[in-house]
Amino acid sequence: MNPSPSSPPNACPACGQPNECAMASGADPQGCWCLQVTVSTAALTRLPEQERGQRCICPVCARTPDPADMTTPGPQTAHL
Repeated sequence: MNPSPSSPPNACPACGQPNECAMASGADPQGCWCLQVTVSTAALTRLPEQERGQRCICPVCARTPDPADMTTPGPQTAHL
């Protein structure tokens, strides 16, 4: 989904789902989820230029790694 720049402030600019932003909902910003996690730089750079700094991304998009940084897992060995 490609949300438009006119989407509401509580919509993630990457996927359009609720961004769960405390500030957008009028709550205390100190309680926002984004202060408790590391936001993926890749997630932010994938946003269109006009969307950057306008609205918060959602927790799912914030944790989405850059596919180029992902490695193909090798054989798994059970550790007993």
